[in-house]
Amino acid sequence: MDEHKKQEYQEYVKQVTPTHNLWLQMGKAFLVGGTICVLGQCILNYTQSLGLDKETSGGWCSLILVLLSVILTGFNIYPSIVKWGGAGALVPITGFANSVAAPAIEFKKEGQVFGVGCKIFTIAGPVILYGIFSSWVLGLGYWLLKMLGISL
Repeated sequence: MDEHKKQEYQEYVKQVTPTHNLWLQMGKAFLVGGTICVLGQCILNYTQSLGLDKETSGGWCSLILVLLSVILTGFNIYPSIVKWGGAGALVPITGFANSVAAPAIEFKKEGQVFGVGCKIFTIAGPVILYGIFSSWVLGLGYWLLKMLGISL
């Protein structure tokens, strides 16, 4: 009787466990990430054609991509893009903007302070924290090497 239940359970797990085609997932991620990059390049080209320098154009490109990501998150479109494109939608700056906007939208009903204020960096917070910390450690190491007269 016990063996029969184990076998039934294993069959159930096999039925409900999603199967993934690795090559298809990578292709979707490449397509979505590539589309975001092409959009970014179009923005760069357009802003440079208006006479902006490369650095200023890059700033505008980032700003516009973040804005588009937040707007698409607000209309619940970006999560569908992420579901279909996986890492291709999560890795670029648009994914980071989505990770900040999504909790803010989700916890808005709890109020500005305890909802949005406390939860806005739920997903992005660790990324920001460890990014800043590792930058600090690397900067300290660089400074120490410079003090010792070692140049890189």
